[in-house]
Order: sequence, then C-alpha cells, then structure tokens
Amino acid sequence: MGDAKRKVERVQTGVRIEKRILQVLKAVAARNEIGLGDLLEGIVLHSFEGKPPFGEATLDFITQMKAAYGLDLTAEDSHMLSEE
Repeated sequence: MGDAKRKVERVQTGVRIEKRILQVLKAVAARNEIGLGDLLEGIVLHSFEGKPPFGEATLDFITQMKAAYGLDLTAEDSHMLSEE
C-alpha cells in the first residue's frame, strides 16, 4: 500500500470520555496537526496489532500534558472508573 490513501467510511459517534484524557488527546492531536478522530483511529489500529502508537518524543509530550491537566489515571485504573 505504501503512500496510497485508503478510502474509508466514517460515522459520527457520541462517545463519552473522561475530561482530562480528552484534554491530553486534543493536545496530542493539535501537536501533530491532525484531527482527534484521526488520532484515535491511529491509536486503535496500532493497538489492534499490538504495536505502540507513540514514539518517545510524543510520550514525553504526553507526560507533560498529563501533568498540565492533572491526569493521574493509569492503565490499571481503566476498568475501575465511575462517574460522580
């Protein structure tokens, strides 16, 4: 496939997500000059193949954004979240 663009059908969705996670995701998308949906698609496609979605520079940026937005959740918290 190389550099060829792949045609896909996108749909609008109403996903609920933790506020600070969304803030960090938006910052990463903005830093990479892509839309939030494109970022999420990339993360999911990498995860489906067991590949890390981010390089070291982006991970460093994410660490900074997590601190800036007070995001203290970890992967261990992922199945234990509840709303107030």
